[in-house]
Amino acid sequence: MAAGYAELLRTRHAARLLAGTLVGRLPNATGPIAIVLFTRAEGGSYSLAGALAAAYGLANAVGQPLLGRAVDLFGQPRVQLPAAVVSALGMVWLALAGTGSALAAYAAVVVAGLFTPPLEGGLRALWPGVLGGREEKVHAAYAMDAVAQEVMFTVGPLLVTLFVAMWSPAGALLALNAIGVLGALSVVVSEPSRKWRSAPREAHWLGALRSRGLLALLGAFFFVGTALGSITVAGVAYADEHGGQAVYGWLMAALGLGALIGGVFYGARQWAGAPERRLRLLVGLLAVCYLPLMLVPGPVSMTGLAALSGVFLAPALACAFIVVDRHAPAGTVTEAFSWLVTFFGVGAAIGTAAAGPAVELGGTAAGFGVASVAGFSALLVLMVTQRALATGGRSRAVAASPDGASEGFRDVPSHVSPTG
Repeated sequence: MAAGYAELLRTRHAARLLAGTLVGRLPNATGPIAIVLFTRAEGGSYSLAGALAAAYGLANAVGQPLLGRAVDLFGQPRVQLPAAVVSALGMVWLALAGTGSALAAYAAVVVAGLFTPPLEGGLRALWPGVLGGREEKVHAAYAMDAVAQEVMFTVGPLLVTLFVAMWSPAGALLALNAIGVLGALSVVVSEPSRKWRSAPREAHWLGALRSRGLLALLGAFFFVGTALGSITVAGVAYADEHGGQAVYGWLMAALGLGALIGGVFYGARQWAGAPERRLRLLVGLLAVCYLPLMLVPGPVSMTGLAALSGVFLAPALACAFIVVDRHAPAGTVTEAFSWLVTFFGVGAAIGTAAAGPAVELGGTAAGFGVASVAGFSALLVLMVTQRALATGGRSRAVAASPDGASEGFRDVPSHVSPTG
């Protein structure tokens, strides 16, 4: 399994693009916790800290598809790097101005969130060209991408606390965003990013959202995001009853570890059959694995259940990336991937908001019940929209220019290659 990922990373440009994207996304992965820690250090209330973090997340959700569409229209370097710089300047503004003026603080985090570069969608648009259009390698790269995300969202909060301990919350904000700009720079000066061009696109105000299959997928992953968001809150409630922050840390680490293990196994083999059907199975298994969390056993058993709940997350994400690629209208691939980020993020915010009242009304088990309901809601969406997902799916083949640069995708009838 590890050998397969190592082979991918030995492909020219692959390791650099993956590392640069992960580093470039550090400000986004660490943004909410960094904002909360900074606000508290400035003497702001928990309410203000939470509201600023929420404003950052909402602005990010709005900005990702807009910037993704700009990338499809104008190329990666002309959008990604300027956006990264403006986003970093928003956090610099917050760090230097503080939270004395709530209006200024809100404006700073909105700028930072709105201009977060769509590096995640950009990387997935680059994989086919970097890997020579070989479908099995692209799908393995999507799985590796999903695994790498889990690593980043595990390491990111640790880096925040390390930088705060070394310097200060303001210093952490500045350092993380400076590192993020360097990561984005590393990506956009690379040959694949400079030469990548989106396929010709039909002018349409809906852009990627005119695809019924893509809309079905986005609806499902809104609920997957809701499930994860609710687990973060329910986990806090569980930890308060069973030993405090250390228990919460173990639960979240176990969930991430489960996702890592699942992603590694999923990416280790090729899968036959339509990815849309496989996605329904993976989301169904994900929903089933949320159910035992409602038992709220002791910390050791609960840690095991948390790991189980994460096992099918990375595989479901990796499979979703394939489905996005198959259903995105020509010329909208970066925008389509960015919409997935947006729907997932908005769902997580809704889950966070819903789990709090659920815990207050029905206890910790009810908080985890929100995750279970959301998981099965995601499955229901996929079941109800089977026809939309079954039609319009395409396998993608890279149309290479004479110099080998990817110029986007051309559609190939899906029966040419049944692997997903």
